[in-house]
Amino acid sequence: MENSSEIVSFVLSMYGDIGHLKYLYFLLTMILYVSVILANTALIVIIYVKPNLHEPMYLFLCSLFVNDIYGSTALLPCLMVQILSETHDISLLFCFIQIFNIQTYVDIEFRTLAIMAYDRYVCICKPLHYNSIITTRRVQIVILVIWIVSFVEFGVLLSFTIRLRFCGTVIDKVCCVNHLVLELSCSPTNILSYVNDVIFGLVLIVTAPLVFILFTYVKILSVCLKASKETKTKAFDTCTPHLVSIMSLVFACFYNIISQRFDMTIVPLELTVILSLYIFLIQPMLNPLIYGLKLSKIRHIFEKLCY
Repeated sequence: MENSSEIVSFVLSMYGDIGHLKYLYFLLTMILYVSVILANTALIVIIYVKPNLHEPMYLFLCSLFVNDIYGSTALLPCLMVQILSETHDISLLFCFIQIFNIQTYVDIEFRTLAIMAYDRYVCICKPLHYNSIITTRRVQIVILVIWIVSFVEFGVLLSFTIRLRFCGTVIDKVCCVNHLVLELSCSPTNILSYVNDVIFGLVLIVTAPLVFILFTYVKILSVCLKASKETKTKAFDTCTPHLVSIMSLVFACFYNIISQRFDMTIVPLELTVILSLYIFLIQPMLNPLIYGLKLSKIRHIFEKLCY
């Protein structure tokens, strides 16, 4: 067993030896990262400069796009460095920062999508009261609360991990994961792992927002079944990108939760790496694409800029 006082870094073992292909992987990752930044930034700027987009729903979208940039930045720059590196070491400090960034990114993504579901519920089910219930001021406060609460929650949770002494160094992932880091401590604690994985990971981050989203969509569906064709079309246009984003995020989260708990050696290594990166590559690119193409106001602005 290694002396815990000597451990100053962890080793991300999933990278392995990829030879000269590392330059290709680096280039592809850089292209995807730049695309994520440009796509999300473009929509943020469009919403900011167009007065007709200064509405509650688009404020939530801005928060979502900012979070997507934040989430992809939490991993992809480090990923590019690790691809070119020979040792795949990551310092304890940077590992803890990465854990914090990743967990807050996922939490903010789920909570933002949950409050967006409520926004759609009020818009479709209580259209006459929408402007009095969903005000710009309230939306700004809710967005701020989502970010602050997430940062405080996971800052406190991570503080317990930081205090641990570590006797192992190898993390079988492409990034730092709190659950795996806890397993490397000299005195692994099931309670801390349970709090992180079950209470925060499964219940607060995933299940609670999903239950709330499901409730709002049941209400929306019940109204749409009795509504006019125009109302159904409006509901379909505004809810489709939201549902696609939710399903994509749920898939990514459940895969990562399962892969941390069960033996995934039957899955090809290349597929394992791609699925592990899904939430940092696909999700941040998917949101600006589906909202930019599906929401008519944003799509029309893009069409005017292109022609």
